[in-house]
Amino acid sequence: MMTITKNQLKLIWVAKSKLGMSDEGFRAALVQIAGVTSTKELDQDGLNAMMGFFEFCGFAPLRTKGPSYGTRPGMASFAQIELIRVLWQEYTLGKAGEAELNLWLERYWKLSSLRFLSAATAPKIITALKAMKARAA
Repeated sequence: MMTITKNQLKLIWVAKSKLGMSDEGFRAALVQIAGVTSTKELDQDGLNAMMGFFEFCGFAPLRTKGPSYGTRPGMASFAQIELIRVLWQEYTLGKAGEAELNLWLERYWKLSSLRFLSAATAPKIITALKAMKARAA
């Protein structure tokens, strides 16, 4: 029996938290779906079963939505670029894609694409998108 990794265990707890599951409901799901009484007993099959259940309940793990431009000195990190994409999707309620994001970047930041985003400008754009999202809410 191969146990799951620490990151996989963290994913289970994030899913439980995001779904707002009670401890009792989570324990019951572990027993009924994975056949274990504790996350420490989970193997790969149990993890897959639990993740399937979480996705059925509405949990969607974050997946990359665009290209990674690699690690480049002085340029925005992959995590910053992905955060900008996620904030944009949340701000536009999923109605605008990468093309609209690029138009917004061009208009307000004089950037034609996220691939040209510098490490110094990335936090400013992230802050701006968070503010826009807060105002829209």
